[in-house]
Amino acid sequence: MAFPLVRHRRLRSTAGLRNLVRETNLSVNDFIAPIFVTEGSLIKEEISSMPGVYHWSLDTMEQELEEFAELGIQAVLVFGVPEHKDSTGTSAYDENGIVQKAIRKIKALHPEMVVIADTCLCQFTDHGHCGVVHTTECGAEIGNDDSLELLAKAAVSQAKAGADIIAPSNMMDGFVSAIRHALDEAGFANTPIMSYAVKYSSAYYGPFREAAHSTPQFGDRKTYQMDPANAREALREAQSDVEEGADFLMVKPGLAYLDIVRMLKDRYSLPIVIYNVSAEYSMVKAAALQGWIDERAIVLETLTGMKRAGADLIITYHAKDAARWLRGN
Repeated sequence: MAFPLVRHRRLRSTAGLRNLVRETNLSVNDFIAPIFVTEGSLIKEEISSMPGVYHWSLDTMEQELEEFAELGIQAVLVFGVPEHKDSTGTSAYDENGIVQKAIRKIKALHPEMVVIADTCLCQFTDHGHCGVVHTTECGAEIGNDDSLELLAKAAVSQAKAGADIIAPSNMMDGFVSAIRHALDEAGFANTPIMSYAVKYSSAYYGPFREAAHSTPQFGDRKTYQMDPANAREALREAQSDVEEGADFLMVKPGLAYLDIVRMLKDRYSLPIVIYNVSAEYSMVKAAALQGWIDERAIVLETLTGMKRAGADLIITYHAKDAARWLRGN
């Protein structure tokens, strides 16, 4: 009998051997946990399309933060749900806006926690778009440069509140440059920018829009978010952000865009972030509730796949569960 020249299975024969040769390792240090903070008091309200994810008021969110800290989750991404919305999203850059108040509260309770501020206008505008809307003869148009002015104001207000990282998600042209200049001018030259560099106009955002109350009131976001069919364009977007001073590059969503993560990882030396978005989370939760899948196995395999594709950091709603499972709980 002719034997195979190479026996790959030798290194798979025991758990110990598999552990020794494992190429990709998932750790709680890889996770960034989103948190949704809203005005009001005594609020802990589960988001119907995202089981296990809640709206928190400032007086109740300590419960969530304590759980993050106990599990070893070191970074949170803050989303605010404001009481007031208007056409230019003034609550986004209000010193007493919900995001700014949440940042101050988190830093007071857990000064060691890395607080990342999502910087956009969509949650704060009454039209739900990520910039200023202009009415033209051809219809509504999202203004780019005047939107940058407001986004820069929002970033500075978040940094003043104590944000460790600014994470602009608006996809306006030149947003990294505008925010970098504004932060530097305001004395925050050492505050990093985690750019949503490659953000696609995706169907995977549905549950998030319920969570953030940010569904556009007309049209869609296809004139500023990327076409899911395009890959080379992602490199142009990322290159612009690198040249403008980004400190991290993010790809959003995750599962359908792992090829883009690998492209960025191979080309750039900056840390690569992937956003394991709301529908990716909700689909797993829905299937698990039906008993169709092993939730733990699916989640850990998915997150490991994201790291293997090249992600250094993973924003995920699975953060708490994954942290427990990695502990063996």
